[in-house]
Amino acid sequence: MLDEFGGSCDVQWRFNLGMEYTDAPTQPEPVSTDMMPCPYCGTLLPNNAESCPNCDWTREATIPAEPKASDAMAILLSMIPGLGHIYKGHRVIGAVILLLVTPIAIVFGILAAIASAGFGIGLLVFYWIGVMIHAWAIEDRVTPTADEGEQY
Repeated sequence: MLDEFGGSCDVQWRFNLGMEYTDAPTQPEPVSTDMMPCPYCGTLLPNNAESCPNCDWTREATIPAEPKASDAMAILLSMIPGLGHIYKGHRVIGAVILLLVTPIAIVFGILAAIASAGFGIGLLVFYWIGVMIHAWAIEDRVTPTADEGEQY
């Protein structure tokens, strides 16, 4: 019997039945202490290598940047108004917004909602967006800490 390509339909002869397939991990190759694997491709390089000949890795590419507060994280933390400011290092402004300005804004929003058949509560949305934009735009005060190396 032949298949649509004219080959035999006998499955038994298509596979090498003598080969065993396994999911067992292979034995790791011993690595000397004066060699390091490339972080991108795994090629063994000398410990003082500045670049990899097999890929585009350079030592400068893996040096961490200075610590800086993330603007996106400040915006996300501003879902609770004031926390984004505290995250960026403005602790006094953040505390004032969190503990004083936000409760006043909520009371004012409730009063405006009562006076306008509920539409005044939308003022809180504008306040919330304004606090998020301010947390995004304000300058960082996060001070870089001394580099202590990698902590495990």
